[in-house]
Amino acid sequence: MRTNIVLDDTLVMEAFRLTGLKTKRELILQALKEMVENRQRLDLRELRGIGGFRHDYDHKALRAGEGKP
Repeated sequence: MRTNIVLDDTLVMEAFRLTGLKTKRELILQALKEMVENRQRLDLRELRGIGGFRHDYDHKALRAGEGKP
């Protein structure tokens, strides 16, 4: 899709510096991919009440190499 947009030059230059990308096209595509991935991630708050810990779960014993996983 071809489109013309006005971008904040300072923001674009900072994005180039942080990413190492060379073209605005690459930069915009990367930004769109990252935004979509970020928005598709489950919000941990949505998982409240799903699953849980086993009653015999002992994280300290697991760190020490004891007990079952």
